[in-house]
This record gives sequence, structure tokens and C-alpha cells, in this order.
Amino acid sequence: MRLTIVGCSGSYPGPGSAASCYLLEEEHEGRTWRILLDLGNGALGQLHRYADPLTIDAVFVSHLHADHCLDLCGYYVMRKYHPTGPQPRIPVWGPAGAAARMARAYDLPADPGMTEEFAFHDYAGGEHGSPVELGPFRVEAHEVVHPVAAYALKVTAGGRTLVYSGDTAACPALDEAAADAHLLLAEASFVSGADNPPDLHMTGADCGRTASKAGVERLVLTHIPPWYDPAVAEAEARREWSGPIDLARAGATYDV
Repeated sequence: MRLTIVGCSGSYPGPGSAASCYLLEEEHEGRTWRILLDLGNGALGQLHRYADPLTIDAVFVSHLHADHCLDLCGYYVMRKYHPTGPQPRIPVWGPAGAAARMARAYDLPADPGMTEEFAFHDYAGGEHGSPVELGPFRVEAHEVVHPVAAYALKVTAGGRTLVYSGDTAACPALDEAAADAHLLLAEASFVSGADNPPDLHMTGADCGRTASKAGVERLVLTHIPPWYDPAVAEAEARREWSGPIDLARAGATYDV
């Protein structure tokens, strides 16, 4: 599968990137299937650079903070009022309460909210949530540590696996999700040695240790806020792990 980084700025859109959004594509049954991991503020406009937003098959939201979900509001407008007519409903998977959260975000009545445009589904059932099978993709949600319900997303297609940390502190659930992943897309919002709040985000060092414990093939550091130098996160990660490391940048692509 191919990963395109649509947006990777941490906490809010930065001067060089929208907030979190990752496009995954895979050929299957004679067509290209496309899913999004998160659709944070600023990302919908940038998505047009890489794919027609109307060809997306599903959206998977890691958690309901604005920098990971708020452009569902613009996507709702696009799908509802597009000049070719209202578009078919597409599935949106996320934490419980996503439908109500998005209705509030756009000042809509809870019923119908955005449910005529999006078919909302909760990550629920089983130890890590019920795996979602969609075309060539299998998506597993692993609950991780954050102030709100948040999930790391493990995506498998064609025998290859990408794991996206979402927002999380370092935790055993992420280690388990990332085990033997071919690509780990891990958030590095914090800098080691700073007065970092607990149970919120990871440092570059945390990402390196996670990659080492999980035995991943490649580490891509993402969600670095504009107020930090990404080179610091990279240097921290390299001290903890000797494998391939990249800094996420908008427009970069990876064949996982």
C-alpha cells in the first residue's frame, strides 16, 4: 500500500503543513481503494493535491481533538452540497461519540447531524476493538494513553503493515500494536527534559524506544508542533534506535 502524508503538523496547522491526515491507497479488484487516517484542520484542502476527496472510501479517526478530526466539517459540506449532487454516505470510524461531536462542531442538530453524509461507527468490541475489513484493508484500533479516548491504528494490506500511533504517551498498548510493523508512524510532540505533562504525548526518544521494542522496519516521526525543531526529535530517536528514521513532511510518499 502507498502512504501519502497529507498533513503532519502537531496540535495545529503549521507554516509547512496541515494538521494530521494520512492517505493510504491500495489496488484491489480492479480499482484503487483509498482510506484516510485522521482529517485534521487544514487537511481537506491539501488532500486535493493527492486524490479527489470524493474517491475516499472511508475515514478512520484516531481521536476527537480538533487537529485530528475537524476537517470532517468541510468534508461534510463538500459531500452534501457538491454541484454533482449529494454524495453517497461513506463510513467514518472513530471513538464513541464522534457523530455528536461533529454535529456540535458545525452547530448542527444532533439528529441528523452529519449522519446523512457519514455512516459513523465506534471502535468497540473485543480486546482491541473489532477489526474493520474494507476492500484490501484490515484496520485494528488499539486504545492508547491520552486525555480523551484515543486509538493507535494498525492497517494491513497485501501482507504489509503500517501502524499509526495517533496521539499517545508511550505505553504497552502501542508496543503491542507496533510489533513487527513495516512502518511505524509515531507522534513526537514532546522534547526530553522539558516539563512535559504526563500521559499525553511522546518524545523522539520514546518513539525510538518503541521502534526498538517493537522491531519495526522503518520509523517516521510525525505530529511535531511548529514551536519545536524536528531535528531534535530525530536526534533523540536515533539515540534509541539504529534503524531507518524519517521526519514526516507534507507530500512525502512511502510504499509500505
